[in-house]
Amino acid sequence: MKKKKTYLQESIIQMILALFASISILTTIGIVFSLLFESVIFFNEVSIIEFFTAIRWAPVFDPPSFGVLPLISGTLLIAVLSSMVSLPLGLGSAIYLSEFASSKARKLIKPILELLAGVPSIVYGYFALTFITPLLRTFLPQTEIFNALSASIAVGIMTLPMVASLSEDAMMAVPNSIRQGAYALGSTQLEVSTHVIVPAAFSGIASSFVLAISRAIGETMIVAIAAGQTPSMALNPLGSIQTMTGFMVNMALGDIQQGSIEFKTVFVVGMVLFIITLIMNLIAKKIIARNREVYA
Repeated sequence: MKKKKTYLQESIIQMILALFASISILTTIGIVFSLLFESVIFFNEVSIIEFFTAIRWAPVFDPPSFGVLPLISGTLLIAVLSSMVSLPLGLGSAIYLSEFASSKARKLIKPILELLAGVPSIVYGYFALTFITPLLRTFLPQTEIFNALSASIAVGIMTLPMVASLSEDAMMAVPNSIRQGAYALGSTQLEVSTHVIVPAAFSGIASSFVLAISRAIGETMIVAIAAGQTPSMALNPLGSIQTMTGFMVNMALGDIQQGSIEFKTVFVVGMVLFIITLIMNLIAKKIIARNREVYA
């Protein structure tokens, strides 16, 4: 009787978990289907060659232009510049917390990093606009009020805790026997950290990097507030740009007719963003699988 009751409970739990998994899968399928459906209608009216090769993006102007390259350029510029902030600082913080910090220092620094992760992105956006931009204009007077650099710095600060936390977890998961073996061979603490622990935890560190870059690519409020609304191929970090997510926000808040070709640009840009993120995740999976360390 007791075995039957246990079996019934396990079966119910399995069904509930399967239901949760199915909801996740169906939600993803629904999102992809909606993006694909609207994108197909869009490309029936706009040349796909023009969309991916033209260098002017002005869907609401007359005559309209649908070259998505300026939006992709702005998005990648934000991702690259923010990565130059979050990746080295996050990895450095993780190495310090994992290998050098005392327990007291770890208890102090870790909550501060987690606090940064909990700050809403809109706060970072206004922080970039009201603090970082004036500071940049003090040293670089040619900096525009809305610019890519201040937005990138804010996005980098926002994604820094993600890199630090995930990388630290990966390094802490490396068996202590590997550290002791390296010390026994005469390695210094710095050598153990950089030449032994970091390579051993590379798969986890790479995961944190990819997640941070993907988060930067998909960031909305910071770039909508601080980066500007000027689609540009100039790649000037001190000038105004527009990212894919920034464009989607502006169009959603604008007065455009539902079902119009301008309205469908939101879905097709979202589809491009989805494909870029998917490609990044697939590349990251290959890198992680190739460098994964297995410990007994």
